[in-house]
Order: sequence, then structure tokens, then C-alpha cells
Amino acid sequence: MLHKWKPFSFLAKPHICCPLSSLTFFKPSVSVARLLEEEPPLSHSPKDPVFEILSGLKKLGFRRFLSGDYFGSVVFSLDQLQVDKIIIFLRVESPDFAVVFFDLMRNEYRFRHSRFSRFVVAHVLAGQRRLDELRFVLEQMLKEEGSGSAPSLCEHLLNGFRDWDKNSLVWDMLAFVYSRFEMVHDALYVLAKMKDLKLHASILTYNSLLYNLRHTGIMWDVYNEIKASGTTQSKQTNSIVIDGLCRQSKLQDAVSFLRETEATRLGPSIVSLNTIMSRYCKLGFTDVAKSFFCMMLKYGLLPDAYSYNILIHGLCIAGSIEEALEFTSDMKKHGVEPDIVTYNILTKGFRLLGQMDGAWIVIQRMLDKGLNPDVVTYTILICGHCQNGNVKEGLKLREEMLSRGLQLSVLSYSFLLSSLCKIGQVHEALVLFYEMEEQGLEPDHVTYSILIHGLCKQGEVQSALLLYKEMCSKSIPPSSLSSGAILLSLCENGMISEARMYFNSLIMNEWAHDIVLYNIMIDGYVRQGNLGEALELYKIITEKGITPTTVTFNSLIYGFCKNRNLAEARRLLETIRLHGLVPTAVTYTTLMNAYCEDGNMRCMLELLREMHAKGIRPTRVTYTVIIKGLCKQQKLQEAIRLLEDMRYMGLNPDQVTYNTIIQCFCKARNIKMAFKLLNEIWLNGLEPTPVTYNILIYGLCVHDQEICDVLFNACQQCGDLTSVYEMLAWTIKSGLLPQK
Repeated sequence: MLHKWKPFSFLAKPHICCPLSSLTFFKPSVSVARLLEEEPPLSHSPKDPVFEILSGLKKLGFRRFLSGDYFGSVVFSLDQLQVDKIIIFLRVESPDFAVVFFDLMRNEYRFRHSRFSRFVVAHVLAGQRRLDELRFVLEQMLKEEGSGSAPSLCEHLLNGFRDWDKNSLVWDMLAFVYSRFEMVHDALYVLAKMKDLKLHASILTYNSLLYNLRHTGIMWDVYNEIKASGTTQSKQTNSIVIDGLCRQSKLQDAVSFLRETEATRLGPSIVSLNTIMSRYCKLGFTDVAKSFFCMMLKYGLLPDAYSYNILIHGLCIAGSIEEALEFTSDMKKHGVEPDIVTYNILTKGFRLLGQMDGAWIVIQRMLDKGLNPDVVTYTILICGHCQNGNVKEGLKLREEMLSRGLQLSVLSYSFLLSSLCKIGQVHEALVLFYEMEEQGLEPDHVTYSILIHGLCKQGEVQSALLLYKEMCSKSIPPSSLSSGAILLSLCENGMISEARMYFNSLIMNEWAHDIVLYNIMIDGYVRQGNLGEALELYKIITEKGITPTTVTFNSLIYGFCKNRNLAEARRLLETIRLHGLVPTAVTYTTLMNAYCEDGNMRCMLELLREMHAKGIRPTRVTYTVIIKGLCKQQKLQEAIRLLEDMRYMGLNPDQVTYNTIIQCFCKARNIKMAFKLLNEIWLNGLEPTPVTYNILIYGLCVHDQEICDVLFNACQQCGDLTSVYEMLAWTIKSGLLPQK
């Protein structure tokens, strides 16, 4: 139970430790006498447990009495007030026994001590410089008190223990423990109270607080307080400040601070230089990092393996693998042996370059040094082989890891799953996924997303949905990738109703804040010809304050074009700009195609000029649309010239482009030019499609009744259009077709 306890500002300083046998209970010391004045006097009746315990301790000795029957019978009935009285008596007469009794009650009987007892014992431990035990007592107290308890505890210390010996050390340790527990505001409160009391915090406490605040601007306030208080700084102080400035992306300030420390007695530390080197390497400035490496040598600081690893890693990330290897050799020359981290960095460097042969050479060197690959090594190798499309080698490494009793990481499994899904082996990926769970690894949203996307690509939407439900049941929020894959697959398979139901479930669970999901659903409705539902979703987007993208408007423009509502489609082009977005080539091409279909070549060409004016590069599809428009106007030679323009701009025409223009020449009965364009298809490394052959067959039939009869007979005999296409291709290539 908790009892209110009156302040003990009147308690005397602890006496010198003396044997328990010297306790005189009927002539108490001054501090004890005052304690008794505040509380009802101790009864000399055997019924008073405090009196009996203290008497028993005197007569029988400490350990003998505490292991006896009487203490065992009353210990569980003791309350905090009674235990406080026992501890305060013991603290005066025998401080060591006060600590032992405190520990016994806490550890053996799970007794929850009052704040008073904890602070009494804390002062005893501070007086004996038993700092680890002092910290432990305060840690146990703060675990129970929690965040925001500093004002109350400081008030207790201030009123009850102000004049106690080693009081400043208890205050300092309290601030330190608050800081270690990352209760920063509490630690700052304690320091502020210490300043009012003219108590000095140790550099250990200041450093701990600096470390917790190193990512904030308050770090400088604490550092200035250290300087103002006259507390002697340590090299660790400067290292923390430099680390903090680097974390706050104030690299120049960190360098300036380092320069300031050069002139001090401390000088720059290897930790500070490593921190600055690491930051420059992360920013890609490895040459600058190397200059700080030279500074180490200038100050007589010997670079350690960590220093070398920072530079080697920076060089590998920059792609300078040869220089990284040179630094590894330099490392050996200076008596610093490369460790497993060094070899892993080099392996990763070769992996980033896609040079897995080089990675294996590094592994061999590592093995020659007697170092065995660890989980990181295997993860790098598995990821490298999977990225190179060699999932088979990745699976071999997995087998090797399992045989060595090493557990694969979630990252390794994710790469293997992704590689298997890419080559269509989704069911093999699922087997690996369940193996991962059997190994005690928890799949994350990335793992699930890979499998869900893989299943959707295979058209196994129902299996993907089951996996999705499993993920949600584990309270793993779905990612845009997994939700988008399912939604897209449902829409592509024409299951628009099911897609909407799934989409609604995402909204209900507040997982559909991503515009990508809305875009998929809007596009799905548009492709199904349901522009009304698409516009309803667009309305929901605006009401929820979700920012639409150009993709959103592109789908709506396509919908209006499909409905032949070109005026509304054109208005949306202006709406894109009002939202601060930039129309894309897809936007313009969609509108141009609609104008082309409508026979409005003037508006189509206007949009083309607008594209050029705004610096939007036409795509292959854009040119195909323009060619189609020119062909409709019988401007076949201009269409041919546009093919040349496409090649000039690095946009090689594809089969669709060629089919468009070949069809126009066939309709114009210019079979010779149609054949010439077909020949260009082969010359450009393309294969004609069935559509190409159908266009040519139609043209040939119109061109010559004799050829029409030959092809008709061929179709009847073969019964297979593919064979007819092959025969036609051979005839055209051989030049055997009649020329008229």
C-alpha cells in the first residue's frame, strides 16, 4: 500500500558505519528521535513489528534474524511506512545493512518500496561511490514512475534530502537515468532544478543528454550550458556535437566545429573524423572524405578498421571499386586487418556493378583469411544473383545457408520471391513464402505485395485476394502496390463490380488515400464505357481533398473522347493546368486521336503545335495518330516523310505504325508501295503481325482476282491461317507476286 510520508529535511547526515550490535533502541540518535516525533512512538510491546524486527536484529544478528520464523511470519504484513522506519534506522547505524535489507525486501519478497526508501538507499550508495547500484535503484524507480515524474521526484528530493551528504550525486544520477531512458523533458527539468540549487551535473550526464538531443536544435542549448557551467568537456562531447550537426545536415558547421577543437587540449578525435568522413561519403564526396582521412594521420591518429570501411564503402557506392581495393591493400600495410564488414562492403560493391564474378573473388579472399560468410554476405550474394536474373544460383545459396544453420533474412526471401514471380514461377514462390514463416520470420507488406502482384500477373486474382486477407488479419497495412495489383487485375479481367466492392473495402478501412488506387478504378470504369461512375469517383477525390494527378485527367479525357464529347475533353486539358499539373504526351495524343477520328485535322495539328511549343516530346503513338490523320486526307507522301521524321527523332516506327500506313496504300491500290513498306518492317528487325498479313491479303485480293483465288484455295487446303501467312511471307520475300 502507498502511505503519505512527511518530508525528512530534518534528518541528519549519515553517520560513519558501525556494527549493528551498537544499536541502542532506548537512546535513539538525534535523527531517529526526530523521526519518532513525527510519527506515533514505537511501542515496546511485542506486537509492534518494527520494534520486534529492530530488537531481533540487535539480539540475533542480521542474517540469523531475517532467516528466522518471526520475520517470515510478519514480513508480508509490513507496509511502506514500517519498512521506511526500519531502513532509516539501519541507514543511521549500519548503512550497508540498510542496502541489504532494501534489496532483500525488493528481490525476495517483491516489496514495492516508497520513494523515501529508494532515495535513502540512493544516498547511502552515493556516499559509498557504488555508482552502478545507485543507477540501478533509480532505474527501477523511474520504470515505475514513468515519463513526466520529474517535478514530483524533484520536489521530494528538495524537501526531504537537501542537506544530505552526496545529495548532488543523487541529483546528477537522476538526470542521467532520465536521459538514458530517453525521458528528455524530465532530464532537462532535473538539470534546471540542479542549476537553481547550484549543483553541478557531470559531463557523463550532459553527454547522455546531448546524445538524445543531437538531432534537434536544443543540442546547442545543452552544449552552451556545459561551457557556461565550467564542466570539463570530454572528446565524447565534441564527437556527439559533430554527429548531431551531421544528422541535422549541417556538415559545414560540423567541419567548423571540428576546426575549433583542433586548438584545444582535446584535439579532434578519431570518432569525430569518422563521423564527418561517413557523412561526406553518403553525399558522394569521397575525395573530401579522403582529405579527413589524411587529417587523422596528420594528428597522429591511427585509422581503425571502421575508418577504412567508411572510405571503402563510399568508393564502392561511387562505383570506384578499383580504388576501394587499393584502400584494402593500404589497410593491410598499416597493420589493420580487413574484417568481415570490409569483405561484405567489397562484395556489395561488385554486386552494385552487376559483376558477380568479382564478388566471388572477394569471397574467396575472405575464406583464405579464415573468415566465414555471415548472413549479410549471403544476403548480398542472393540479391546480386537475383538482380542478374540468376534465381537458380540464389536458391543454391539459400540451400547452403540452411545447411550451415544460418537463417535467411526477410530481404533475401523477398529477392528470391520477386525473381521467381518475374519468371512466372509463382507457386514455387509460395512454397518459399511458407518456408519463410516456418523459419519464424514475419513477412512484411513488401513480401506480401510481391506475391500478390505475381499472382495477379498470372490471373490468379482469387488466390491474391486470399493472401491479401491473410495479410490484413495479421494487422499488416496493405501497400499501394499490393492493393493496386489486385484492383488492376480485377479491372483488366472485366470484373468491374468485384473491383468496386474491393475498392469500397479499402475506403472503409481507410486504406484508399492513395490517388493511384482511385486512378486505377476511374480508368477501369472508363474502359468499360461507364464514364458516369468514373466522374462520381472524381467527385469523391475532390471532396476528400485528395490531389488528382495527370493520370486521373488522362483517363477522364479518354472517357469523354470515347463518348465523342470533345468539348468536355478539351476543357479538362485546361483543368489540368489549373491544378498546377503538366499535360503529358498521352494527354495530347488521346485528344489528337479523337479529333482524327472525327475528321478534324485542323484541331489535331493545333494540338501537335502546342505540344512542340510546350516542349512535350511526341511519342511513337502520337506520330502513328498523325500518320493515320494524313492517310485519311490521302496525304500518303507526307505520311511517308513523317516516318523519316520519327527515325530522326529516335522513335523507330513499330508494327502498328507500319500497319496504319500500309493499309492506306492498299486502299489506294498502291500494292507496290505496300510491299516496300513490308520490306522495311523486316529491314528494321521487326516481324509482321497477323494484322499486317490480313491487310496485305485484302489489298492483294482487291488488286488481282487471280491472287485472290490462289489465297482462297490455300486457306481451304491448309485450314490454318498461320500457314497461309507463312506462305505469303515466303512469296513476298521471293519476289514471286505479280507486279501490276
